[in-house]
Formats: sequence, structure tokens, C-alpha cells
Amino acid sequence: MDKDVEVIETGEGVTSLKNECPNCGARELKFNEKLGKIHCVYCESTFDAKELDGIKKDLTNLNTKRVGSGARDINENFDDIMTFRCPGCGAEVVVDTKTSTQARCHWCHGLLTVNERIENGAVPDAILPFKIQKEEAIKSIKEFVGNRQFYALPEFKKEFTPENTFGVYFPYLLVDVNAHCNFSGEGEELIRSYSINKKTYYDARAYNVNREFDITIDDLTIESNVDRLNSNDKFKTNNIINSIMPFDTENCVKFESNYLVGYTSEKRDVNISDLKDKSDAEIKDVIRASLNDSIKKYNRGVCWKNEVVETLGSQWIAAYLPVWLFSYYQKNNKMLHYIAVNARTKEIMGSVPLNTSKLFLISLIIEIISIIIGFIVMSAMEEAPIWVMIFFVLPGFIYYKHIYTRYRNDNARHTHEKETKNTISNLKSNDSFLEERKSLSSSTIAGKNNNLVSGSNIKVQK
Repeated sequence: MDKDVEVIETGEGVTSLKNECPNCGARELKFNEKLGKIHCVYCESTFDAKELDGIKKDLTNLNTKRVGSGARDINENFDDIMTFRCPGCGAEVVVDTKTSTQARCHWCHGLLTVNERIENGAVPDAILPFKIQKEEAIKSIKEFVGNRQFYALPEFKKEFTPENTFGVYFPYLLVDVNAHCNFSGEGEELIRSYSINKKTYYDARAYNVNREFDITIDDLTIESNVDRLNSNDKFKTNNIINSIMPFDTENCVKFESNYLVGYTSEKRDVNISDLKDKSDAEIKDVIRASLNDSIKKYNRGVCWKNEVVETLGSQWIAAYLPVWLFSYYQKNNKMLHYIAVNARTKEIMGSVPLNTSKLFLISLIIEIISIIIGFIVMSAMEEAPIWVMIFFVLPGFIYYKHIYTRYRNDNARHTHEKETKNTISNLKSNDSFLEERKSLSSSTIAGKNNNLVSGSNIKVQK
């Protein structure tokens, strides 16, 4: 990690192993979704979450690169197997931090926890506790699948067991940014549109467009597990999990292993440096989208030719975010389908295995009927334009694509460019008339990119 990075010690005041109720001494503490608090299963005492320390809330004062101690570079040589002495009976207990941050003593049955920030990425800075209970998640999953029964794969319908839904904490990096930006390019304002020989043309006024401004971006949320970052995996529907964001990350609290009791979790396995290209691209996506309110005049779009982002300061926090996850393995194509529920907002998205043979047959029937109708219509016309036949050729293809998308949801994603909180200030607009352009054949300016989203397509490799 760079020498000029300021490390935020988010683990101050937390200790591993000590996992007992301060009121009765019992060593069975766990998180209660309904109460939203950690509670003792014996005396029923509840304990409020601890606020995350050292995090800058006023992002306009962010002028260095700050990294939470749980987000530091992963030490590949770190031994995941850690041995602790049980404070209850003195026995030695082994914790495999690669898969868990807790272990039960085989002698006194006390639960030991790892809360301190260790170097293998298993312990984050913050955690966002579960809010939606499992019963609610199962109900949502049943409704989601229930609305997709007709074309669902028969094997899936037979084996669908929503009770096999698991609570999972997935690792993310939350990024705050304070930046000064200069964007310049060309924009076009439509004057008129008209047709010549059945072809549409456009006249427009072109302008030089310049925007100088400051921007703060709050909690840009990026997956920090290399497997989940691959949203185009041919055998896993990872885009489904990505699409249920955003989370209410402003409610994150200091990490404590007791929040993980009863849930599973994945470990962060990428460093901040591994995510540089992706985070830079997503930051620009957010900035472009935020500028659109100031360029509404240019209804044919803007082509930004220069996009200069000077990062004044940034803040990186590792966090666990909660998801209720149902998965189904489709054997014939080796595809792992997910149905995911955001355990804070209840937003749901899923991939339901399709009976493609049934869908193809019905789409073919629709296509044949549509073409027959098309021939009847064309024969009744003296001179039928080509678009009439094209109109009647498309329905079968459109129907197939519509149903496939509704079941598979392969286009679902987190629209980070619109859903990430940001604030623009000190905006300076400097636009000047360039020229009038006539007889343009395209409905938009050449090179239009003010709605460009590139961050979702950046591949991350360790």
C-alpha cells in the first residue's frame, strides 16, 4: 500500500475471543433481526451497535487517501489458521479464518470470535446487519418464482425448495471521493426534423460545452470478491446479486463477529489497487450522469471529448452487506441460478431456469401465425412497403427475447451511475455557439457519450 495513505484504525477497542454477556456472563450472543440488536440468548439482554470510528462524514474536507484498517492490502502469506486459548477453560481452539471468524470450544462449548483486523481480508471495517427476516425473504422468493411458472424448467419446479434460502454477508468496498472536474466537448440542440424520400433528416445548432465543478461521491459500492466481480460468468448468474443494490450503507456499524452467527460470509480477496480501473470508470459514470441536469438544453446529446477528474481525497472502507440467497444448479447446462433478496430494502431479483424447448415452440407458433397474417395484409394492399412485412416477421423473435429476459434477467445490474449519492458544487458553465448543422442523418450527436456507462464492463483480475 502507498506510503502516503492514511490508515483509519476502525478496529480500536475491539478484542477477539471475549464473547460473553456483560450482564450474566453467558457466552451465547447472537444478532436478532427483529430487534436489530445483538442479544444474549439466556438473559435476553440486548446491546446497541457500535458506531464506526474515524470515518469522515464531511466529504468536502476529504483531502488525502484514507483506508480502513480492514481494507488494507491482503497478505497472501498470512496463515488463515489461527490458534487461540479459550478464556473460559484454557483449551486451545483453532479458527480457520479463511471460512469463518468464529469457532466453538470443544470442551466448554463457548463461542470464540475474531474481531481484530487480520491480514487475510476476512475481517472488514464495517457491517450492515440483516433487517429483513428469513420468512419475509422466502415469501418474496416464492412470489417471484410463482410469477414465472409457465416456462420454468420442469426439474426446477419439482425441486424448488425456497426454505433452502441462506443469509450471506458479501464483501464490498465503500468508496467516498472528493474531486475537482473539468469536462469539455460538443452538444447539439435540435432545430427541426423532416423527411425527404421517406428518410428523416435533422437540423441542429452545435455548441462548445464546458463544465468545471467540484463533486463529492458518497459510498460508491463495489464488490470485493473476484468471483462476484465477474458479472458475465457463463456458469453463474452473478449479475443477479449485483442488481439488488443499493444498500443503506449509511447505517453500517463497527464489525463484530456476533453479527455473523447463523449466517455465512465470503471473504474479500482483492485489494484496492486491483479495483483501480473499475473504480475510476464507475466514478466517471457517476459524474457523467450527475451532469445531465445541466445539459438538458442539448436534446441531441453531448459528446464529452475531455473528462478530467482530479481526485482531492478518497476514503475506502471494507464492509459486509447482507443478502438472502437462494441458488439452483441446472445440470443440463451447468448453470448456477441465483435469486437474491436485499436483506435491508427487500429488493429482489432472480434467474429462473427456462424450459427453452417450450419457449421456442410457442415463439415459433406466434411467428408462423404472424407471417400468415402479414401475407394476408400485404395481398390486400396494392403496393405494400417493406416495413409492413418486417412488422409481421418480428413478433416471434420479440416474444422469445421478452420471456427469456423476464426469466433469466441477464440484463439486470446495479445502476451505480444513478443510484450512488453525490453532490455537485461550484458549477461553472461556459458554453458558446459553434455552428449550425443541417441534413444530419442521425437522431443524436456523433459520439454521444453523456449517458455512457463503462464501469460495469471492467474486468478485475487478481
